Amino acid sequence: MSPIVLFSFVVGYFVLLLTVAWYTSRGSNNESFFIGNKNSNWMLVAFGMIGTSLSGVTFVSVPGGVGSGNFFYFQIVLGYLLGYLVIAFVLMPLYYRMNLTSIYTYLENRFGVEAHKVGATFFIVSRAVGATARLYLVINILQLFILDKMGIPFIATALVILILILLYTFEGGVKTIIYTDTLQTTGMLLGLVVCTIVILKAINLDIFGAMNALQLKGYSRVFNTDVKSGSFFLKHIIGGMFIAIAMTGLDQEMMQKNISVKNLKDAQKNMMSFTAVLMVVNFLFLFLGGILYLYAAQANLPTDKPDDLFPTIALSDAFSGSIGVLFIIALISALFPSVDGAITSLTSCFCIDILNMNQSDASEKVKKSKRLKVHISFAILFFILVLIFKAINDKLIIDFILKFAGITYGPLLGLFAFGILTHRTLSGKWIWSVCLSAPLVALFIDMLSSPEWYEKKLHIELGLTKISEQIFHGYKIGNELILINGCLTFVGLLMISKKIASNKII
Repeated sequence: MSPIVLFSFVVGYFVLLLTVAWYTSRGSNNESFFIGNKNSNWMLVAFGMIGTSLSGVTFVSVPGGVGSGNFFYFQIVLGYLLGYLVIAFVLMPLYYRMNLTSIYTYLENRFGVEAHKVGATFFIVSRAVGATARLYLVINILQLFILDKMGIPFIATALVILILILLYTFEGGVKTIIYTDTLQTTGMLLGLVVCTIVILKAINLDIFGAMNALQLKGYSRVFNTDVKSGSFFLKHIIGGMFIAIAMTGLDQEMMQKNISVKNLKDAQKNMMSFTAVLMVVNFLFLFLGGILYLYAAQANLPTDKPDDLFPTIALSDAFSGSIGVLFIIALISALFPSVDGAITSLTSCFCIDILNMNQSDASEKVKKSKRLKVHISFAILFFILVLIFKAINDKLIIDFILKFAGITYGPLLGLFAFGILTHRTLSGKWIWSVCLSAPLVALFIDMLSSPEWYEKKLHIELGLTKISEQIFHGYKIGNELILINGCLTFVGLLMISKKIASNKII
């Protein structure tokens, strides 16, 4: 299909988003921006969160990863289920009882100002890098398959997309995102289902025939029983559980939407509904990945670049554009919920947790002016980080995102766990030291376990292979990295803590 035709659909999609944003942001204020006036419909929040959780990375990297990782990714999804139960019935009651706008306010109430700043800072770093990695992946695909052919440079694409995201989140914030995420999740799921049906027809198989073919190829294996492997099922399930707790339950972006729901009961219904649908959708992505590899084998297509497999097939001449438009719409639908929400939540976090805007006596007008400046600043930061990712040009972004999350969300996991599970208080001056040291130690342990991963990703020679073999005997740390990091943080916090007189824990 002509790049100009595809580009026209992209433009039309943006116009629709801006129209929705204009309509939903009328009469908005700072409370609307931060928590949607606590009046969001739980069903809309649940549906929209699917798009936020999946993102363009899931849309491209999960299907692409089936070739080398089978359906092992679903082990992580099973871990998510356990994590979301903890969020719904442990963390969310805490957030609602304290009537929080920023979830990191809990850390201040429990441990003091320093803990609050540490939690907010780690979230800002984690979300900024993770969101821009996802953004880079989708922009790069649009660039390779559409915009390069039109002579539009990557830097211009990144700049225009961020300006458009800025425009439709500028006023309404969470109030607007609840509706735009719903629209975008619909586009993503429609694209997923239709693309799956078209590919099945292309390989002349129905669902059951495709599953049999995938089983014969070995692609449909869900559980990895090799205990030394980084994708061993217990590592993936346990790691997935704590990734969900950290990246959803301790993440301002995800919880900002949840606490915008009227009451705890509706928020819990939102979380469990979201969980059920998310599991089905992730399995569909894996199934799609499997049949993409079956199609590639029939058509003699290269599969050495997993992230390029889906777009290469969807936008090929073989389908005469039948799924090309849907793929592009679904891809950008998967992109925007994870980026618009990130910029909005980072703005909220910086204003509330770093600038203490909620405690300011300034007028609504002054606060709004400051908020808008912060919002623009984060958009500029995103632009810079996307260009950095372009320079690095990592080929499998999902590996990087999970690894980076394991390093940066660990201190948040340790801090919240220490607050909820113990009756001790902390010495403020040492919190930063512990929360910076624990990720560095966890990173070094991971480097010892998998030196080849770092050599490949960072293009350096670590010379740790012999040490790794002597210590780990082939054992590879997987997604349990976040748990190791959280435990190191917890132990460090225990060392700088002391008992408190009261047994009451916030």
